[in-house]
Amino acid sequence: MAVRQSRQRAVGRAVLLLALLLVLCCRAAAERIRYVIPEELGRGSLVGPLARDLGLSPAELPARKLRLSAEKQYFTVSGESGNLYVSERLDREEMCGESASCSVSFEALVQNPLNVFHVEVAIQDVNDNAPHFLQNNFQLEINELTSPGARFYLGIAEDPDVGSNSLQGYELETNAYFEVEMKESQDGSKFAELVLRRALDRESEQSLRLVLTAVDGGDPPRSGTAQLCINVTDANDNPPVFAQDRYRTSLREDAPPGLTVLNVSASDADAGTNARITYGFGKMPAKVLQKFVVEAESGTIRLQEALDFEDTRAFSLAVEARDGGGLVAHCEVEVEVLDVNDNAPEITVTSVSSPVPEDAPAGTVVALLKVRDRDSGENGQVWCELSGEAPLSMVSSSVGSYKVVTTSALDREQASEHRVTVVARDRGSPSLSSRASLVLEVSDVNDNAPVFEEAAYSAYVAENNAAGAPVVRVRARDADAGANGRVSYWLAGGSAGAAPYVSVEARSGAVYAQRSFDYEQCREFAVAVRAQDGGAPSRSSTATVRVFVLDRNDNAPRVLWPASGSGASGSGAASLPAAFEVVPRSAEAGYLVGKVVAVDADAGRNAWLSYELVQASEPSLFRVGLHSGEVRTARAVSERDAAKQRVVAVVKDHGQPALSATATLHVVLAESLQEALPELSERAAGADSPAELQFYLVLALALLSALFLLSVALAVLARLRRAGPPAVLRCLGAQRFSVPGAAFPADFCEGTLPYSYNLCVAPARAVAEGAWLPPPLPSVPAEELLGTEPCGKPSPSSSAGAGEPPTDAPQERTGYAPSTHIRNQVATLRGSSLVMGSDERF
Repeated sequence: MAVRQSRQRAVGRAVLLLALLLVLCCRAAAERIRYVIPEELGRGSLVGPLARDLGLSPAELPARKLRLSAEKQYFTVSGESGNLYVSERLDREEMCGESASCSVSFEALVQNPLNVFHVEVAIQDVNDNAPHFLQNNFQLEINELTSPGARFYLGIAEDPDVGSNSLQGYELETNAYFEVEMKESQDGSKFAELVLRRALDRESEQSLRLVLTAVDGGDPPRSGTAQLCINVTDANDNPPVFAQDRYRTSLREDAPPGLTVLNVSASDADAGTNARITYGFGKMPAKVLQKFVVEAESGTIRLQEALDFEDTRAFSLAVEARDGGGLVAHCEVEVEVLDVNDNAPEITVTSVSSPVPEDAPAGTVVALLKVRDRDSGENGQVWCELSGEAPLSMVSSSVGSYKVVTTSALDREQASEHRVTVVARDRGSPSLSSRASLVLEVSDVNDNAPVFEEAAYSAYVAENNAAGAPVVRVRARDADAGANGRVSYWLAGGSAGAAPYVSVEARSGAVYAQRSFDYEQCREFAVAVRAQDGGAPSRSSTATVRVFVLDRNDNAPRVLWPASGSGASGSGAASLPAAFEVVPRSAEAGYLVGKVVAVDADAGRNAWLSYELVQASEPSLFRVGLHSGEVRTARAVSERDAAKQRVVAVVKDHGQPALSATATLHVVLAESLQEALPELSERAAGADSPAELQFYLVLALALLSALFLLSVALAVLARLRRAGPPAVLRCLGAQRFSVPGAAFPADFCEGTLPYSYNLCVAPARAVAEGAWLPPPLPSVPAEELLGTEPCGKPSPSSSAGAGEPPTDAPQERTGYAPSTHIRNQVATLRGSSLVMGSDERF
């Protein structure tokens, strides 16, 4: 006895542990509770503790408002205990038909907060149905000549139960001639066939009455019986034969009544009445006989009632062919029903939470929907969407169940309510759809920041503006009201150094210049303006103001080359040009003399430069490129042209008004460097420019008016000649230059040639009169003229890059280089006691 009690306690603990594990497994599933109960439970039977399995205590039930959502209420939930009970009779065969599994799914809804749980109750089959035949009596006529082994179709016994409780086999009353065998068709149905094991003899036994029994596999098993009456007929030894044992066809479920399904045909080798065949259906359920009819003479099977795929997906027809002698042949016709998209999706709104605050986070559940389509396959596949402008979306929670959730923050100022349409479409062809309206109200909170009319502002201000001048006005609007909509402005940063340029008025948003702008120092800058409302907490936004400074023509062109200025002069010598160009007298028209290089600090049209020739010793000899600034010969150089030319070019910009600058270029017409150097010394002592010519003209007029003084001067001169030549005039003798002196210009090396050089005369040698400068030229020491020490030793003033072009002058001159002839002349000078100091840039 003690052992039995301990075993019972162990079993009880095991059962309790199993129940606990089952509850935990149910709770672990993704919000799905599953119960298993047998069918035919009485009303009020307990299914399971639903509230406890959902994690709800009895104290929470009144506030959470637990309820069920289902189309047909098979179950109910207690508002006090939260237990799930049966509310009406559960007949598995009525609910699920021949399906192997049967379950009822529904949702359990709770409020505060809103949530949904999916509950599934599996209905287990019990052996509550006995097999039964469609008819109580079977009449068979079998010819006595029928060979053993012949088979006769007896039909199907039906058992609504499933699994082991369904039909398991057939049994036949013991006899000497027949046995029964069970066959299974392709659709799984089990039918009985009568098998002749021994030849019949009508003379010994004209008829047989046997009991046919159908048995299921329940515990205890159930059975059903039918009477089998067999009449032995006289010899008709050739039964009808069908062309096929099994026919297959398919029909769309929208096929109209009267449509021909199939033609069956059988033949009989007998003759006369024994070969006359009639067709008919065998024993079949009344539901099948209502759908189809067969013509007795032709064997044509026609549809007589509309089909419904959702009701029955296939039919199995038993067709008989009977000859005039009573022999019967059987064949099976399988009719597959094809689904047609004839059912639109059904939308059910389970719950709606309205109104929703506009600061509700994204993902807030606002409604629960359920959608289903009675079709199958693609015709039954449904997809849902929301039609309408609203920050809502649908999320599938389970098969056929959807949640409507917010996708972003709501804004009551833009829309105080959202009206959307739930559209459910299946994937059939053509597609069917259903619609349901959903209205969601939005409650207000303070959630709007000021919004600028433009994200970025651009302002254009001409330079040299007055301080305090208005630049631009920014404006932001706030959809809120009162203090929340009152906007103020201030600067909130910007590009480096931009803040001191402008200021913003707090109320109006007007941006003013703090000082005058200079295009050459700052062409553009950006500042950030922040707009803030008066809410608590306040909200703000920022816009960028980009100010573009417009250029004015306030900078004249600046000449970089040739550089303006004058070279150093020796004792008693006139000023020499700072830069010069050497042009051979053999130069043709278009020869590149030099190039005027200028820049303008302005921009745009104010910096577009053009070049014009305004003054020249020989205006017809030179021309200046309008845009390039290149000075070229306009014609070939002639012998009549003066050796030294002075060209003045003006550089203008295109501003309004235009500003200009001038550049002076000195040109020496000479075939070689030796020829150019004396010419430079001559021109330095003489007067070649128009101003000098005017000076000498005035001087000549003065001399004409002073003839008396000239006569006196001549008399004094004659007296002095008789006394001997003065020391001043001794330089006019055969030796032009004194031993320590030379007569070369001091700054000839500062021309625009792309090389520099220094010259000096050896103090121990004299230069022949005809080789250098013509008279009259006073004797000047070479060190003073050239600014060098004797024998090529540079003086301190000329050692720092004498002859170098200005640092801002162009360093390259295309097509402009010293000729080989000039190099040869320099070499000749080296051999004639003239020393040339070069910077190695030949």
